[in-house]
Amino acid sequence: MEAGEDFGPWLARQLKLADMTQTELAQAVEVTRAAVSAWITGRATPRPETIERIARALNTDLATVHTRTTDTRAGLPVSWYHRPGHADGGRELGNAAAFAFDADVSVLARETCQNSLDERLTANGQPVRVRYTLHELTGETLARFREAIQWDDLYPHYEVVRAQDQKVGRVIDAGLRDMYEHDRLVLLRVDDYNAAGLTGDDYDDGRFAAVVRRQLDSHKSGSSAGGSYGLGKATLWATSRLGLVLINSTLSEPHEGRTERRLIGRLDLPWRQVNGEACAGPAWLGRPDPDSPGAKVARSWWAEEKTVESLHLMRESGEPGTSFLIIGAHDVASLADDSSAPEGNETEDDDSIQRMHRRLVRALGKNFWAAMTGGGGRLPLLEASVRTLRNGAVVIPEERVDPSVTQPSRTRALKAFLDGTTVEQLTEAGQVAMKTVPLNLPVRGGGRTSQGEHRALLLVTDAEDADGKHNRVVAMRGNRMTVRDTAVPGLPLSVNPFQAVLLAGEAAGSQAPFAAEAEEFLRAAEPPEHNKWGQTEELTLTYSSSAYRRINALTRETNAAIKTLVARPKNGPKPGGGRLARTLTVGATKKRRRLSAATMPVLEELDAQVLDDNAWQVTGEVRIPAGGHDWRLVPVAKFDVRSGPRPTVAWAELVGVDNCQVVDGTLRFSDGARSATFRGVTDPSTHAVRTSLSGLVVELRTGEGESLS
Repeated sequence: MEAGEDFGPWLARQLKLADMTQTELAQAVEVTRAAVSAWITGRATPRPETIERIARALNTDLATVHTRTTDTRAGLPVSWYHRPGHADGGRELGNAAAFAFDADVSVLARETCQNSLDERLTANGQPVRVRYTLHELTGETLARFREAIQWDDLYPHYEVVRAQDQKVGRVIDAGLRDMYEHDRLVLLRVDDYNAAGLTGDDYDDGRFAAVVRRQLDSHKSGSSAGGSYGLGKATLWATSRLGLVLINSTLSEPHEGRTERRLIGRLDLPWRQVNGEACAGPAWLGRPDPDSPGAKVARSWWAEEKTVESLHLMRESGEPGTSFLIIGAHDVASLADDSSAPEGNETEDDDSIQRMHRRLVRALGKNFWAAMTGGGGRLPLLEASVRTLRNGAVVIPEERVDPSVTQPSRTRALKAFLDGTTVEQLTEAGQVAMKTVPLNLPVRGGGRTSQGEHRALLLVTDAEDADGKHNRVVAMRGNRMTVRDTAVPGLPLSVNPFQAVLLAGEAAGSQAPFAAEAEEFLRAAEPPEHNKWGQTEELTLTYSSSAYRRINALTRETNAAIKTLVARPKNGPKPGGGRLARTLTVGATKKRRRLSAATMPVLEELDAQVLDDNAWQVTGEVRIPAGGHDWRLVPVAKFDVRSGPRPTVAWAELVGVDNCQVVDGTLRFSDGARSATFRGVTDPSTHAVRTSLSGLVVELRTGEGESLS
């Protein structure tokens, strides 16, 4: 027989699926029960003529028995299983993990690409390839797809949920109305290749159970992993207006003797009562497990190619990895102002596939340019692309994200590091300067001593217009996803526009001292969104309540190092104290000029973090137009709330840092200053909302007696 899953385990499972005993099969194929037992235990194999009778008994064809790459259809059919309501009457009105993220394709891109990077197969040195496919179904194509996912069985559940007066119900109602009123459904498929795939048993510890069965099980794959498939996997279901995701995985190691076309579907809905039966929330599309009581639990199944094709889950090759199909994809939380939208295309709505395509490309380029950069004879860690279809026809051809286009300066900087072509100081255009920055690592468990000093690598180069905002530093660790993107405060006006990159942890290279320890420390300092380093509960529990100060010190050292690399040489003072003479006025009272709106300073950058006592510490950078230094402005802190007036927060401390001083709560700028920096710490006793559950807004208001000309 041809090589496939071993005949014995395959036959044993088919008997379970068909609810057939060994004795019943023996009678059907006219052999003894001992012969069937020998086949199952691997002590013997059936003869060709007996295989024909086995195929007839299992109601399948000879090819299925010979290849054993799929199950027969003799058993229980693939169907939806809804988890029963809790016996104690408890109810979950939605997946709490999904509420941690917005339904935003840029957030989806961050989380899914990070998961793929974490699951990359590293032994072959190849990048993980991630492809996003937007596919709009209409008309007959949509009707066939609904039939393939057994829509008629799901619709009664959706009808009940859409009537519930809570967030999930409103989202479901919007998704149903969009599908039926416009006769369309948007699918968003995320395929990765050269990744581990969803290995492991349906129920035991492993990648499959972490994604499909469990919540908040990250199944971390290594020291640099952000926690693949942990909280972030909820973005898959959050991006679906119908709470529905289908999965097809090709495994890097066999399960049940096979690797290709392992399928499962998961539906996340709130508690509901349908046809008199209470359902707890989630449901699974799969084959009923004959080992479960009453065969009422669905498990994954090995599908035929025809089934995979009907579910729009076909993969391009047998390379290991996973395909996630988000059904009813939407993008309500993304940028409202899409500056790259073609003029005159007012017919595009927020969920148009063209608009979503552009946002995906932009998000991938912004967050993963470093992972997509290779050099020094090494391939990049990641390749990413986006394509858009409608009923199988190409709307936008596959677009590979090019980091040299999306982030040219930063890509040049990283490539110079990988190629070994950095310099110590910038002297010519296009050069990349490198400097090490210390990060003192605390010991685990709250001790006062240090593990050692990690040396992060700082890269600085000239900025280009395509980079976006200039004079910023982005920071990352081993998987090379942008974690932090902040402005550098307190720069002199003479600085040429630049971009800086901080490589920390394993991103600094295997030769960097304490790279693995720094990787672990910084990972603990990341929130679920992986968008900053600071105080987190994980950092406090693993290290200490003051461990975040090591990150603050890293930030200060980084900013100081940048200033040494970008500073221009200063001319010496002129003889006779001429420089001093221009700064002093004796015996005269300065008359303040009349103010105009054109000269009013603007709060351009704001960096904030939460301190141990739950106070906000903010550093604000103010841009001052020519002649604007005479303004007297008052920084006002407010909590960011979704509706109603924003509660004002008092300052416990407010000080000038650069080119300004604070007098009676008012900023007074230095004469001729074109930028200034101030720092404030809020008074926690005036916080109307818990700091961890809120955002902060800082405004500049005109001081007392100020007026416009």
